[in-house]
Amino acid sequence: MSRVDLRRIAIAAVATIAIFTIGTIGFHRLLHESWDASFYRTSVTATLTGLDSTPHGTGAEFLTIGLALSGVAIFGYLAAQAIEALANEIAGEARRAKRRQKQIMELSDHIIICGYGRVGRRAADELESAGKPYVVLDFGEEALQIARERGILFIDGSGAEDEDLEQAGVARASGILASSDSDADNLYITLSARSHRPDITIVARASTPEAERKMLRAGADRVVQPYSSAGIEMAKLATKPQVAAFLDLVSSHGGPDLRFEEIDVNPGCLSAGKNIRELRGENETGAVVVAVHHPDGTFDVTPAPEKQVNVGDTLIAIGTAEELRALEDLFTTEHVAG
Repeated sequence: MSRVDLRRIAIAAVATIAIFTIGTIGFHRLLHESWDASFYRTSVTATLTGLDSTPHGTGAEFLTIGLALSGVAIFGYLAAQAIEALANEIAGEARRAKRRQKQIMELSDHIIICGYGRVGRRAADELESAGKPYVVLDFGEEALQIARERGILFIDGSGAEDEDLEQAGVARASGILASSDSDADNLYITLSARSHRPDITIVARASTPEAERKMLRAGADRVVQPYSSAGIEMAKLATKPQVAAFLDLVSSHGGPDLRFEEIDVNPGCLSAGKNIRELRGENETGAVVVAVHHPDGTFDVTPAPEKQVNVGDTLIAIGTAEELRALEDLFTTEHVAG
């Protein structure tokens, strides 16, 4: 609250106290009423709720008129302040919305999160920790309030609406997360997003295997079943605790030290054509290539040291952030130029 607002509230409070004090003392002396009766008469007069009885005497009548007019003035002043505050809030929200939209228009290669519930917020945390820009698309008041409090980019709308997806920058986005609590909403989001961008990556949430099959047919690249995943994770913890502990260690849930990364082998890169052993020799920081994804969609898991890396391949590597950056440097244009 600003100093101006505090000053206005203080003025109204002082004026109200002064009116009630003057009225109570005045009626007590003029009408010889008890203090509580004088206070009651002042209250019903100043608040315009009516008169308990017609006061006797010129002084009491003028005091009644003065209190009534003062009450009108104070309540009019408070009403004006309330209207002004509401207008300022509306104007401020409009300015903030315009600023958010401008920032969204400047984004590219970002993720659109359609549905900012528990799953959507967890996905947003992961994207933020990875430094990946994202935009939230939701129409629930609770979700929007959380987005406001966290200061993230959001749009009040639905991913199933073409106009809302366009405002979220679907033409420039790299992926969409259909993370609504409703399978029907996620299905509509998937259909709408796929019609806009046949090439965009869509990850959808489903609650049942049947919903998963429908979303895959609708165009989702990946479908996640949180409840099924939770059950599998619980079973792993019970039957294979050491495996689960390792997976927890290398995921962002277990700590920021180790993580997985995808590294594309682009045309013109000097590291293309080398084998895993040569890359490991150049990369002294210790990142490990655990798999190679080929352009035909196949995976070479735990590739041998003699495995050659070619243009179009995608390396799946594990290591710390510093180690992975060093490995990525081998496949950047800066490395080529050097």
